[in-house]
Amino acid sequence: MKTAVMKCGAIMQACRERAGLTQEQLAEKLNLSRISVINYEKDKRIPNAPTLMNWVAATGSQEVAVAFFCGMDGLSIMQSILGLVGS
Repeated sequence: MKTAVMKCGAIMQACRERAGLTQEQLAEKLNLSRISVINYEKDKRIPNAPTLMNWVAATGSQEVAVAFFCGMDGLSIMQSILGLVGS
């Protein structure tokens, strides 16, 4: 039986883009390589809690982390990040 894994790469990428950061700029802020940022965004690597929280802090996406940890589905988070949900 396969275990469902929540993929968060697209959410991480959207947070970075919303913050106006390139992959290289974010990598520098997080003391990571650009390749690491790419791998997280493409779900080739799963971030540990400290990395995810540092990403959240660097991109100013605290509300995304709260939604993610509270179990909000990825589509709803993406709509919120992209401003597709009415305010």
